[in-house]
Amino acid sequence: MLGKHDYKPEDLITTADTTEAHAAACRDLVEKSGGTLINKGPYTPWAYRAPGAPPKTAVNFPGDIGGTDWGGISADPNTGYIFVNTLNYGSLGWIEKRPEGSRVPYDRASVWGNPVASKFWDRKVNAQSQLLGEQSWPCQKPPWGQFTAINANTGDIAWQVTLGITDELPEGKKNTGRINMGGSIATAGGVVFIGATNDKRFRAFDAKTGKELWVTKLGNSAIAVPMTFQAKGKQFVAITASGGGGITDPDPTKNESLYVYTLP
Repeated sequence: MLGKHDYKPEDLITTADTTEAHAAACRDLVEKSGGTLINKGPYTPWAYRAPGAPPKTAVNFPGDIGGTDWGGISADPNTGYIFVNTLNYGSLGWIEKRPEGSRVPYDRASVWGNPVASKFWDRKVNAQSQLLGEQSWPCQKPPWGQFTAINANTGDIAWQVTLGITDELPEGKKNTGRINMGGSIATAGGVVFIGATNDKRFRAFDAKTGKELWVTKLGNSAIAVPMTFQAKGKQFVAITASGGGGITDPDPTKNESLYVYTLP
């Protein structure tokens, strides 16, 4: 299976994985959620919390935006490989009875409140209560994002790499993978290009081996799918970068950029 599909207590982040502040915030989240998170593998149902009862919380992987997402896949007919990026974001919560007159009699909630905020993360906001998506790290051990090549002829994983880095961490811990939304494009030259991650990077990988061939840092995260075109005998790869997707920090400049690169 692609992505994370279960959770065990030993999956909780530790200081050795990231930082003590992050690990402490995640431990506190678990305690506030009832002390033990319920998970029985894929499709774990939400726990029921009776009125007035203490929190009883289930955690699901993949979460609401976990696993594969809208970015889709790309493919290389020369190798028979399909390329797909995944994100390991969990969702947590319970089902509770809603007050009389509510739109629905029962709904999902968590210690975070509404379902949109109910991710298994160290949620951070700025002074204006805007979500800091890039700084709201998941609470389970990395990898948080991966890029995988699947042999379409056999169904086997040809290669799999961690996708994205966390700049705030010291060397030796940076390679966490990152939350990602967007997709990849595979060229006839055997190179796969992908942005998608919320670390503001645009990357190129060897389609056959998964080796990272090139990476550049953009002004904003490229929550998008690249495109390629030819002009005057040269091939170009382009991608937009403007953040968004609920996984990036707000940009007060509201900058939106189009980056275009020529291939050798």
